[in-house]
Amino acid sequence: MSKSNIKICENLRIICVICVLNVLNVLSGNAQQVLTLEQCKAMALKNNAEMQNADLSVKIAEQQKKEAFTKYFPSISGTGMGFAANNPLISMDIDLSATLQPMMEGMTPLIVWLMQQGAPIDPAALQGLQQSLAQPQKIEMLKNGYVGGIMATQPIFVGGQIINGNRLAKAGAEVSRLQKQMSENEVLLATERYFWQIVSLKEKMKTIDNSAVMLDRILSDVKAAVDAGLTTRNDLLRVELEQNRLESGRLKAQNGLQILKMALALHIGLDNYDFDVENPNLESFENFPSLQGNVENRPEYQLLEKSVEVARLQQKMEIGKNLPTIAVGAGYNFMRFDWNKADGMKNDFGMLFATVSVPISDWWGGSHAIKRKKLEVLKAENTRREQSDLLRLQMQQVGNELNEAYRQILLAKKSIASAEENLKINRDNYNAGVTTLSDLLEAQNLLQQSRDQYTEAVSAYRVKQAEYEIMNGK
Repeated sequence: MSKSNIKICENLRIICVICVLNVLNVLSGNAQQVLTLEQCKAMALKNNAEMQNADLSVKIAEQQKKEAFTKYFPSISGTGMGFAANNPLISMDIDLSATLQPMMEGMTPLIVWLMQQGAPIDPAALQGLQQSLAQPQKIEMLKNGYVGGIMATQPIFVGGQIINGNRLAKAGAEVSRLQKQMSENEVLLATERYFWQIVSLKEKMKTIDNSAVMLDRILSDVKAAVDAGLTTRNDLLRVELEQNRLESGRLKAQNGLQILKMALALHIGLDNYDFDVENPNLESFENFPSLQGNVENRPEYQLLEKSVEVARLQQKMEIGKNLPTIAVGAGYNFMRFDWNKADGMKNDFGMLFATVSVPISDWWGGSHAIKRKKLEVLKAENTRREQSDLLRLQMQQVGNELNEAYRQILLAKKSIASAEENLKINRDNYNAGVTTLSDLLEAQNLLQQSRDQYTEAVSAYRVKQAEYEIMNGK
């Protein structure tokens, strides 16, 4: 059999194996879920734990804002207390005989005259009264009772603490929304990285498959040459070693692909790893011009602005703590003592009141606290100025890296064209017997490396493009 017939048979064998595998995949019915990049992004924004926590932080800040608003309204409080003692809280003996006895003696002639006139006066009762007045009297009070009341207080002036407190709460809500936007950008960028890393590994496996087909052809040619006595088995072993190297690379790529799929599944909230990502067109890319992005549109810069605003509001709050406070209010109170006795005490009353509180000794420490807050404002302003310059530098750097990544793609395409031509020349020369097998295998390796470099360049470009668009608010 000629060398050309051997090549044709080998190619037909490879094509048949691929067709059989495809048919088995279709008949098995185990079609994997294929996710696009946009689907992965949408799932990440919905299911990622970082985004869920960011949503919760926004809701917490909104509740704090509503809580601060309630400080504008009067504060209403109610109190109540009841007690029951085993002995009265007030118990005393009062001797009134020295005062009442002379009075009774002075009234005796009048009582006698009234009795003579027929007044219904019992002499025994009169005598008992005189005897009781002659003895000390025991008085007991407050053995049981209850008190209660309700009071409403409306602050009139508290040094601006309520207004500034509401402004602080509003700023906190805006900060939480900016942080959520930053988290969203980070989650989207991480999704881009996972997606394009998976695409890169899949393309590398395709390159390995193509290289395996080429090695099978070379192996067939070498076998025919060995059988014909044109070369030694050493060349055959070299091809087999190259096939083993290629298979080792395939195993590493498969393991890496599995790990990346697991990482992407966890990132976007998938419960299983039995999915695949679409194969995008790696030839579809464009060179982005170097845009002059406005750093003020970035959430990082706006967060720096909010930090300065918060520092100033905290300074005003500290000043307000050391200013006089004025409040007015109204209340209603009731008291019941010894309520189970006929002579029990009770009292109900309402009242209006106004309070003025002036801190005096607190100004000593308060003045230092105000100065401390003023220094914190200066510190926040310095941080904003420094970080703003760093953000501008970062935007310029990412723009340069994007242009560099684009040029790397162009260079990788040229390398592929050169490697393909080099492999063709070496294959023809090998078949003509004017070059060695080592040169042919080296040419095949160079083509594989060039294709891998192109895949890596496109993936790096796509990730850098996503980062560039996020920074420029596209």
